[in-house]
Amino acid sequence: MEKNIAVIRGDGIGPEIVEQALRVLDKVAEVFGHTFNYTDVDMGGCAIDKWGDPLPQEMLERCVNSDSVLLGAVGGNKWNDVPGDKRPEKGLLRLRAGMGVYSNNRPAKIWPQLADASPLKKSVVDKGIDFIIVRELIGGIYFGEHKTETVDGKPTAIDVLKYSEDEIERIGRIGFETARKRGKRLCSVEKSNVLDSSRLWKKVMHALAEEYPDVELSDMLVDNCAMQIVKDPSQFDVVVTENMFGDILSDEASMITGSIGMIPSSSLGAGTCGLYEPIHGSAPDIAGMDIANPIGTILSAAMMLRFSFDMPEEADAVENAVSAYLDAGYRTADIMSEGMTQVGCKKCGELIIANIGKE
Repeated sequence: MEKNIAVIRGDGIGPEIVEQALRVLDKVAEVFGHTFNYTDVDMGGCAIDKWGDPLPQEMLERCVNSDSVLLGAVGGNKWNDVPGDKRPEKGLLRLRAGMGVYSNNRPAKIWPQLADASPLKKSVVDKGIDFIIVRELIGGIYFGEHKTETVDGKPTAIDVLKYSEDEIERIGRIGFETARKRGKRLCSVEKSNVLDSSRLWKKVMHALAEEYPDVELSDMLVDNCAMQIVKDPSQFDVVVTENMFGDILSDEASMITGSIGMIPSSSLGAGTCGLYEPIHGSAPDIAGMDIANPIGTILSAAMMLRFSFDMPEEADAVENAVSAYLDAGYRTADIMSEGMTQVGCKKCGELIIANIGKE
């Protein structure tokens, strides 16, 4: 099978971690008889430096016309003072909107080899951490009106949070369908005791629940959910929530698994062309030092194989290779512990590649 992949290396550690993921994909192609063609795309700070735009239209079209997109990370202190509409993160928002990927799926699963790396008590971790946060991605306050104006002689900032019934329903269906394939439990997270948008969210979710009688729906306020994720993460199977809440909760969920460097994500819309990226940032302070953890990006590539290319055997091979790497006691600096062998970014990629295709 032949697939065309748009590759956004991005900023900071982005080029390093993406390079290892591409090497893994090349090994998958060799072992399973596929062809993966890569097209480079400039986005983020590097695009600002080169084009004066965080995502030029030509680059967006390369992504839209691909079979899927693999992204490293964008942003950094270098671009903190550029105008708001030219910030690296604006390129990412424009990419999501342009691709129509409205559902971001972030697994929070602890690898058994890294149980001791979790900041939670052993008694909590031993109950299990294995849930998915389904986050609405192209609506809400991030895509609402943003302005700063003078009111009564003082600067006043305004950010608008808006959701339509249709936007809530389509992400709600993703939540229910995801729960149906897992443990059949869906927790809808909102702030309906304060926000009108959340009250509509809750109403739509309960209407949808009638179509999914096999899925148990529960409601939880976002502040309580933040507490429950660290108190007893085993209670969650699938969490569905709006854009900003999902952004915050998924970062919290990633840290209880031991390292943000291990967590992949997928962003999908109505078609199979998706956006795949690790959930961490560009970490410019360690860029070029060969110490970044590429596993989140490698596992994002595995998600691409599974969800966009319908290659479950190939995805399993990558995930099993990561597990074998961890079993052998290798660790990058972010997950290093006593008795393990520390390796750099490139060596991590090499060791994982060596496990692909083994019986």
